[in-house]
Amino acid sequence: MRNEEQVWLENLYDRLCLKIKAECERTGSGIPYIPEGGAYYDMGKENIAWWTNGFWPGILWQMYTATGEELYKKNAEAVEQRMELMLEEFVGLDHDAGFLWLLSAVADYRITGNKRSCINALHAANILAGRFNPAGGFIRAWGCEGSSEKSGWMIIDCLMNLPLLYWASEHTKDPRYKNIAIMHTDTAMKYLLRSDGSVYHIANLDPETGELVGYPDCQGYSSSASWSRGQAWALYGMTLAHLHTGNTKYLEAAKCCAHYFIANTVATGYVPLCDFRAPLEPVIYDTSAGAIAASGLLALSRQVAAEEKEMYTDAAIKILKALDEKHCNWDTRTDSLLAQGCVAYHSRQTDVPLIYGDYFFIEAVTGLLENGIFMW
Repeated sequence: MRNEEQVWLENLYDRLCLKIKAECERTGSGIPYIPEGGAYYDMGKENIAWWTNGFWPGILWQMYTATGEELYKKNAEAVEQRMELMLEEFVGLDHDAGFLWLLSAVADYRITGNKRSCINALHAANILAGRFNPAGGFIRAWGCEGSSEKSGWMIIDCLMNLPLLYWASEHTKDPRYKNIAIMHTDTAMKYLLRSDGSVYHIANLDPETGELVGYPDCQGYSSSASWSRGQAWALYGMTLAHLHTGNTKYLEAAKCCAHYFIANTVATGYVPLCDFRAPLEPVIYDTSAGAIAASGLLALSRQVAAEEKEMYTDAAIKILKALDEKHCNWDTRTDSLLAQGCVAYHSRQTDVPLIYGDYFFIEAVTGLLENGIFMW
């Protein structure tokens, strides 16, 4: 980085430490999602298995690794203890098991060696692997076991959950978890990645034969549109597939997704719209997509040839700077960091802070400073 960028980054980190420590002192072992009136409510009381519940402990472990402050460790451990209820009752676990347990239990085990966390993570990995459909070569998204609704659905988000399976294979020395992750990734490449670098959010496959049935409506403008957070999941997810397998076809896919994302954020000042192919009005941003992509681009920059690194790092820094300058809430008296996140294009929640946007923003900053932990 250039000197001025290093100064900006260090200043950003200082502000980040003040902000997150204040939030941690208020929130503690609560589980935030979207603040109401500037304050987090406890999503864990509403739904302990909600897919975003791992991002707060993920933030806490990042900050503990970066600062060494026990406050973060104590609360991260307390959140995981609360989350164990979903494992005990076998409720709510679907394709997002990685988001829930990589950022909590696997992080805890890697940092502290906590054996109970290791057991929790392996339990979650087995549940995730159990959703694999051998006929179609994919992990089923959403829907509970025993129901036919959405039984053939696979989604782009799942790519980010697969590192839980790679971790399980490495830990148990059992290749089955890794093989499931690879087969799902190959199916995603076949049905979810388009030739221009954009992606579908959802593919519906016949659960008996694996044949493509169609593309259901998604969280973007339409099923044929280009949902930016899905694009960020694909960019980062394919990068991780290459990291864990060494297969260059995944690296090329990650580059293709990255180039599409970067090209579509230049015109909007490096802050992505919720959907790159939506009508010009209304203008709906999704800062969470930008944060995810920035962290993914940094991960990608570590895997490409030396002459390519600067392009991806520079794009990540431009995104983070734009988010910092235009969309960050640095008031330590209120909760949440990134404003103007978007749950889904047609949702009422189109201008809200999102806990996962904050997580990936923090991950990107600590990644640049090399003082955090790589969770994936």
